[in-house]
Amino acid sequence: MKESMIKYADVLLKVCLKVEKDQPLFISYNLEREDFVRIVVEEALKIGVNDIYLEGIDPIIKHNLLLNVEVEELKNNSYFNKSIWNTYAKKNAAFLMLASENPGLMKDVDPNKLRELTKYSYETRKEFDLLRDQSKLAWTIAAVPTEDWSNLLYPNSINPLADLWDQIFNICHIDDDNPEEYWTKKIQKLDERARKLTERQFKKLIYQNNSGTSFSIELPKNHIWAAGGTILQNGKEVIVNFPTEEIFTSPTNDSAEGIVYSSLPLSYQDVIINEFYLRFEKGVVTSYGAHEGEETLKNMIEVCENSNRLGEVALVPFNSPISNTSQVFFETLFDENASCHIALGDSFPECIMNGTYMDKDMLLEEYHLNKCDSHVDFMIGTKDLNIKGITKDGLEVPIFIGGNFSIEFE
Repeated sequence: MKESMIKYADVLLKVCLKVEKDQPLFISYNLEREDFVRIVVEEALKIGVNDIYLEGIDPIIKHNLLLNVEVEELKNNSYFNKSIWNTYAKKNAAFLMLASENPGLMKDVDPNKLRELTKYSYETRKEFDLLRDQSKLAWTIAAVPTEDWSNLLYPNSINPLADLWDQIFNICHIDDDNPEEYWTKKIQKLDERARKLTERQFKKLIYQNNSGTSFSIELPKNHIWAAGGTILQNGKEVIVNFPTEEIFTSPTNDSAEGIVYSSLPLSYQDVIINEFYLRFEKGVVTSYGAHEGEETLKNMIEVCENSNRLGEVALVPFNSPISNTSQVFFETLFDENASCHIALGDSFPECIMNGTYMDKDMLLEEYHLNKCDSHVDFMIGTKDLNIKGITKDGLEVPIFIGGNFSIEFE
């Protein structure tokens, strides 16, 4: 197990972030996984990193604070005030965000308090967000398991934590002879698919499936489809979501019409939202419902200005590595790479030609890209999902047929 952890740490630092000697490193993580963070730090020191900031979060303490302390007092707490992210962003740090789920932990916390403090966290790290949006920062989100998360996924296992570690290593190809070569080829394949979609410059996408999704959205002029490999302004290519299977772009924020149904549960702020739908008119969510977690869904939609509009559409084939595990992970990092998804909230400047050199107001005014402090992905892909692209001349082109890419884009 430790040998695989070392290889995982190396891939995150050298393949995903491409950390350099003397570059600061910022690591956010669940304190339960200090064992893995120690390994990351050891490997970073070997590279020559000497400025490492560790932001450890104990979700149980965070939960208890939320239950017992008022919002204004909590704003002084490092669990919610993220200004230190700005400090390290200005130092050109590489950011490693280690995601760990505790599904259902926050179900007894006032959703309004969660909403206010989520909004506050976004507000206190704006400089980080700006530099990230300008493709000036190396950052990666990757997963590490917790006991609660492992027990949820493998309730009948003798050692669920080990099973989830093994699943993560398998999905990320950590124990391959050469994981770097695998991910180089993977990114090249995704980049080629993104290039084909970009060349088409579709004006509109239309989604249909038998679950009730009947939805359309428009794409802006000069839009770019991107993949998991992001090229920074300094020329370095990093992998921001690890693992990755998606091709994505940003739509116009005033064009979504119709209804979408979720295909997988969403764990948002450690609260499960399940079997939900959103209806859109002129780009705005006008109605919604959920079998589970409806109040949290409401707060997710209303967390801040423009969080009721879309900032991303992403394509992932139903026949793909994570989807083929048939495992629901209750972790967006994995679940969004097993399913087509869309995201409420902020858009991506890199999805417009030369967009990383423009400010968000210009992108909003000229291209109608959404400007928002939040960004939440949710999954809508199914094995019978069909997606058509409509060209500026009105030609209908199949993009997805029966849950997978058509021959042109495969």
